[in-house]
Amino acid sequence: MHPDYARIYATIQRIPRGRVATYGQIAELAGLPGRARQIGYALHALPDGSPVPWQRVLNARGEISLPGASGARQRALLLAEGVEFGDGGRIDLAEYQWRPRAPRRR
Repeated sequence: MHPDYARIYATIQRIPRGRVATYGQIAELAGLPGRARQIGYALHALPDGSPVPWQRVLNARGEISLPGASGARQRALLLAEGVEFGDGGRIDLAEYQWRPRAPRRR
C-alpha cells in the first residue's frame, strides 16, 4: 500500500453519514494539498468490502466522477444516507459538504 493511503482512508472515515467531501478537501485534510488526484487513486485501490465510506467523496462541482454502474452505486448509497441530488445530478455542497471543526488549542 502507498504510504499516504492510510492517512487518506483515516480522513475519509471521519466524514459523517449524510455528508460529502471533495477530493481536494480530503487531500488538504490529509496533509496532501494539491494532490486531489491521489485521493482518487487511493479510493480505486480500496479492496471490496472496505469500511471506508468512499461514496462520500465527490468532485469539486458536487458530482459523482465514477462512470456507469459504479457511479449508480455511489448515487444509491448517498441517497440512502439522505443526500439529495439537484438538477444535473449535482449535490449542493453548501448544504451537504462536511465541515470538520478545527482542533482545540490548549
